[in-house]
Amino acid sequence: RNMDTKRMIFCLLLAAIISPVFTEEWRADVVKELDALVTSCVVVPCSFTHPKENLSTSRLRGIWHRSTDRDQRIYYEDSTQVLENFRGHTKLLGHLGQNNCSLEMTNIKDHDNGPFCFRIELARTETDTSTVDKFSFVESCVTFRMLPDPPNPTLSHQKTAIQDRPYTITCSVRHTCPSHVPKLTWSRGTADEVIEDHKEMGLGYWEAQSILTIIPEEKDDHSDVTCTAQFNGQKTSSTTLTLYVKRTKNYNHIIIPTVAAFGTAVIFAVFFFFMVKRYNRGVAYRLSRITF
Repeated sequence: RNMDTKRMIFCLLLAAIISPVFTEEWRADVVKELDALVTSCVVVPCSFTHPKENLSTSRLRGIWHRSTDRDQRIYYEDSTQVLENFRGHTKLLGHLGQNNCSLEMTNIKDHDNGPFCFRIELARTETDTSTVDKFSFVESCVTFRMLPDPPNPTLSHQKTAIQDRPYTITCSVRHTCPSHVPKLTWSRGTADEVIEDHKEMGLGYWEAQSILTIIPEEKDDHSDVTCTAQFNGQKTSSTTLTLYVKRTKNYNHIIIPTVAAFGTAVIFAVFFFFMVKRYNRGVAYRLSRITF
């Protein structure tokens, strides 16, 4: 029984060691669907694995093509083999040697919706064009939802501002082109009053943020503050906020008369005190003369 147990443990260990070798496969991780703003740009996150040995980027050829025909290439290192309307508008952002196949597409047309698929070729030499180690990931392709107009920025803020106290407004907009982040600008404020941030939301989406902090005055009540987003390709969108400024309570109409009255009372009391003191001295003097 001990021998059977040892054999079983040995077989399990051996299976655990060699199983990764046999379970490795050609696989690509590509976002299935992304928003794409017409005339702007989009970045498709992409990574891949393969069962062959790792090669440097110079030995790998990455291709993006239409799902219906792998010869209709929208990206290839030899631009003469790329469809004319995509030529000069696509490029790889990652390094193939690091299994990064992320694609950037600029100057998007309203018919460039895909689906688009990634293909990898592993060349034994840099000039090898007949390699058999190649694979098209036609099960992992991306389709674009074409946006004719950009999304409007979202403004986050407190409902009411208080006069002479810091008031913060956050402007944010989602996008799918982290290589060309939308530029957010304000209708008021200076660079010192603005903090910018850019964060990944996941699944190919990003969020650009601009945080404005102002000190509202009484005259700012019912005034407008606008945040404008300018996207790659020059398209813009904006959102406007109307400020409602709560005035700081002013007690001057009570304090000033009270202080004035108190001051007058103090002066009168001091004057009265000296007058009484002087009168008492006079009375005491006269009494002393009568006594003698």
